[in-house]
Amino acid sequence: MKLQVIQDSKGKAAGVFIPINEWKELKKLYKELEALETFEPSKEFILQELKEAVIELKLIEQGKLNARPAQALLDEL
Repeated sequence: MKLQVIQDSKGKAAGVFIPINEWKELKKLYKELEALETFEPSKEFILQELKEAVIELKLIEQGKLNARPAQALLDEL
């Protein structure tokens, strides 16, 4: 898989781009991914997810939580 990491203005990883052909293959393997294309999260859902991400990042920076490799994230999908 050829992922491209999208960086913010400070050079920090902000997202991942997956080529469409590879996305289609992932959807064939993992049928539940199809729902992600039509899922429209509420403002509250987005804010909660962001809060949890910030908390997790702070714990990683403090050395209280280990960062996960990108492969672990992909394995969750």
